[in-house]
Amino acid sequence: MNDTANTLLPTTLVGSYSQPNWLIDRDKLGGRLPPRTRALELWRVDPEQLIEAQNDATLIAIREQEIAGLDIITDGETRRESYSNRFATALDGVDLNNPGTAMDRTGKPNPVPRITGPIRRKHPVEVEDVKFLRAHTDRRIKMTIPGPFTMSQQAQNDFYDDEVEMALDYAAAVNEEAQDLFAAGADIVQIDEPYMQARPDTAREYGLEALNRALDGLIGETAVHICFGYAAHQHDRPEGYSFLPEFADCAVQGISIETAQSGLDCKVLEALPDKKIILGVLDLSTHKVETPETVADNIRRALPHCPAERIIVAPDCGLKYLPREVAFGKIKAMAAGAAVVRQSLT
Repeated sequence: MNDTANTLLPTTLVGSYSQPNWLIDRDKLGGRLPPRTRALELWRVDPEQLIEAQNDATLIAIREQEIAGLDIITDGETRRESYSNRFATALDGVDLNNPGTAMDRTGKPNPVPRITGPIRRKHPVEVEDVKFLRAHTDRRIKMTIPGPFTMSQQAQNDFYDDEVEMALDYAAAVNEEAQDLFAAGADIVQIDEPYMQARPDTAREYGLEALNRALDGLIGETAVHICFGYAAHQHDRPEGYSFLPEFADCAVQGISIETAQSGLDCKVLEALPDKKIILGVLDLSTHKVETPETVADNIRRALPHCPAERIIVAPDCGLKYLPREVAFGKIKAMAAGAAVVRQSLT
């Protein structure tokens, strides 16, 4: 296996990568809110051939990351209709035939899983994905799971009297899955919690409690991803994070933070002195491919506030919505920009 554990400024995705248009209807994908329930109508391939097609597309995602020069490889979430719905709809306690409704972070109603019983993980969901990824790259690998707080906000609760109990049941399911992902070969497990940024007051009530429960007892490197929303749907960016210093006391080892599109003041990184920072340095609101020098400048903005030894270089959130050639160009520039800064530091 290639040893990238000691690489300065290693590069990775935060999760999704652009899926081939022969696999998924990208016009339908971009013309709707991110699916929270199953959205089988997005796939262009016949159901009996879908798994084979998803495997082929995942191989493409792996190879493009390697060719671009990324150090930590993901499966690009190629088998998913969205980052969260594949796992959230595989749990017990959800009525898949009669979905509910919840407000999306854009302020619009979106069909969501309807909870009608106790949330439980009935079987591994992403373990075969990790095994496939491990079998097809010799670099370090990362797998992502939707977080318990975010899933609790993307559901209609028709069962629990106590929302904290609901979030903790989601957390137990995430914890079981993460343990199996590490056992199957994952080097890093990333838990996606964008709704902690979108709903910070509720997150302060029980979001960190649920996240810490999801992390309990895990042996392996962990990260949490928060974001301002997909650039394809969230066109305006706040000046800063509404929920970030709170992670300082969380058990997670790394925090994913977007800085490129928002022009975030990287001084906020000083609030997380003991965490790895997965630094978003690609602006995904534009199809323009950054130059390596632009990426290098975005990395350097963080260095006065966080040592390079704690930085992992990544895109902002949402490569899924960009054309394939644009997504590949951007991650290639990202790896080149990281190499420029790495060389200057060493």
